[in-house]
Amino acid sequence: MTENAYTRRDDSSSGDGDGRGVGRMTGTVLVTSGTGKTGRRVVERLAALGVPVRSGSRSGGVPFDWQDDTGWEAALRGTEAAYVAYYPDLAVPGAAEAMAAFGRTAAACGVRRVVLLSGRGEPQAVVAEEALRGAAGAVEVTVVRAAFFAQNFSEGALLDGVIGGELVFPAGTTAEPFLDLDDLADVVVATLTGDGHAGAVYELTGPRSLTFEQAAEELGRAAGRPVRYVPVTGPAYASLLEEFGVSEAEAGFLAELFATLLDGHNAATTDGVKRVLGREPKGFADFAREAARDGAWHG
Repeated sequence: MTENAYTRRDDSSSGDGDGRGVGRMTGTVLVTSGTGKTGRRVVERLAALGVPVRSGSRSGGVPFDWQDDTGWEAALRGTEAAYVAYYPDLAVPGAAEAMAAFGRTAAACGVRRVVLLSGRGEPQAVVAEEALRGAAGAVEVTVVRAAFFAQNFSEGALLDGVIGGELVFPAGTTAEPFLDLDDLADVVVATLTGDGHAGAVYELTGPRSLTFEQAAEELGRAAGRPVRYVPVTGPAYASLLEEFGVSEAEAGFLAELFATLLDGHNAATTDGVKRVLGREPKGFADFAREAARDGAWHG
């Protein structure tokens, strides 16, 4: 799941699991959606490594808006690499066209490397990936396809459900290998700064698949109070989103996206994190304990 509405270490792990080094690129890196769940983590890690970084956002010091391409060239000019986290999701209509436009701009600005955040098991996201590659020319493109973010329970739209004790979501009994965003950020930084990743596609998951009911139990144990999973149908979930002010079109898109992602085809784990970092990914129980310790569910 990419940097959409649902969806601690300052060092970047850099194991040599398959011989890819870290720290060889020292030029400026643009991080799009730099204040988002993944972007801010990537910014923190790059800064800790001493890599010059531009945090792009609609209201930040480096203006960057996916809906307004007039500012892209200024944000990219003079950079060596870019982390691309498209909002709201690579599967939405218009995403492929945006990726093609970004690829052309990056190539024209002399960018050497782009790392793209994509969604695991999203056919339309693959179309957007190919659009970026096709337009970027000689720019090295690496794709990281992420499983459902564990932090959606502590920072995203499911946070209130954990606090309130009921997780209402259209996942049924499907298992998902939830990915911790610390691992994702470490992989992104490794692929941005190290050699040997050009053209690679890494599918990133956690080490174990859990149903949402099992995840709710883990969250409850960590939070110290019961958390119950309440399965609903896609249409019912869309109606619920509309009650909370989400537009009918966006609510319908999200419900359909989750139905696509959570039909079981993404249930298996992968070795993507280990391939890049040389270590195992963080487990969901560890994520939950850390989030509870840091006060995620004190509300």
